[in-house]
Amino acid sequence: MWVDPDDDPRETSDPRGSDGEPLDERGILLDYLRAYRLTLEMKCAGLDAEQMARRSVPPSTMSLLGLVRHLTDGERHFRRVMAGEDAPKLYRTDEDRDGDFNGAVADQAVVDEAWRQWRTEVERTDRYLAGVTDLGTHNAGHSDLGPEPGGQHQLRDVLVAQIAEYARHCGHADLLRERIDGRVGQ
Repeated sequence: MWVDPDDDPRETSDPRGSDGEPLDERGILLDYLRAYRLTLEMKCAGLDAEQMARRSVPPSTMSLLGLVRHLTDGERHFRRVMAGEDAPKLYRTDEDRDGDFNGAVADQAVVDEAWRQWRTEVERTDRYLAGVTDLGTHNAGHSDLGPEPGGQHQLRDVLVAQIAEYARHCGHADLLRERIDGRVGQ
């Protein structure tokens, strides 16, 4: 086990709101997003630059550092689509569609910058979410989600997609971490 269940930071929030009532849809979605973000941090805790950049198995370029960089761009995508902000991709380019993973090299400065940028993007996403209470709010920016790129999406749909992206990659992080040092998730 990573941590004692009584000390797990993902389990510290009460599943009820401040009024004692169960969380509403918005509260549940935000709680899941928070928990998956914490899971990503826990899976990477205590690793050095080489371990963070270590690839899974050839020919895959997947690494924990690559996942952090990939999910950073996911946070930017959320802001680009929902808030309509100018938030171009940080790592992926037309020339290098896997730049988030290819650029994940065993250099402490690269690791530190990836975490700094991830935290900045999480904060910006959270700031946007704090200002919008209606889950039916439609995207203000161009979306490449769904069958019709540029189509309309509600905030709830984009939140669920963001949660699914974290969940999928936290599963990858479980396997990557186990390969590095044998630790398994809970």
